[in-house]
Amino acid sequence: MNEIGPIENIRREPTQKRSRERVKRILGCASTLIEQSGSDAMRMSDVAEMAGISIGSLYQYFPDKGAIIRTLAERYNVLGQQCIAEGLQDVQGKEGLRRAFGELIDVYYAMFLAEPVMRDIWSGTQADKALRDISLADSRINGAVLAAARARVDPKPDRDELEASSFLIMQLGEATMRLAISVERQEGDALVGHFKRMVLREMMEG
Repeated sequence: MNEIGPIENIRREPTQKRSRERVKRILGCASTLIEQSGSDAMRMSDVAEMAGISIGSLYQYFPDKGAIIRTLAERYNVLGQQCIAEGLQDVQGKEGLRRAFGELIDVYYAMFLAEPVMRDIWSGTQADKALRDISLADSRINGAVLAAARARVDPKPDRDELEASSFLIMQLGEATMRLAISVERQEGDALVGHFKRMVLREMMEG
C-alpha cells in the first residue's frame, strides 16, 4: 500500500443527516472498489463517480485516499472492540474466560476471512505509519478490556503485569491474523490454532 499521509490529515466531520448519509455512501463505494481491485488501485475520482458526487465534494469530506482508508480501518476496529467487550463482559471464572476468549479468536479470524476490505487494510498496516498507530491504539483498548476480565476472574496477579501481557496478547493476535490471511487457508487455520493454544495456556497459567 502506498504512503497515505499523516494521521493528522483528517476529514471534515459531517453534522447534518444528508452529510452523514453522503459519507456513508462514499465509504460504501470505497469498500466496493477496494474489494474489487484493492486499495492501491482505488482512485479518488473512481470513488466520486461511483458515489455520484463531484470530486470537489469528495475532498470536502476526505482530503485524500488515506483518509478514506483510515476511516474504514477505524470503523472496523470499533466493531471489533464492541465484539470483544461484549464477549468478555459476563465471563465467570478462569474456564469461562478461556472459553469466551477462544471463541472470540475464532470469530475474529472468520471476520477477516469473510471481509476482503479488512484483509486489504490489514495487509498494508505495517507499510503505513498512520495505520500502524490506529492498530496499536486498537490493541491497547482491547488489551485493557482483556486485562479487566482477567482481573475479575482472578484478582491475585499484579494488575500492571496483566495490562502488559493482555496488550501483548492482542498485538500478537493481530500479527497472527495478518499472517494467517497472507498464506494458504490450511496453513492459516493451523497458525490461528497454534496462537489460540499458546494464548489460552498463558491465560490459564497466569
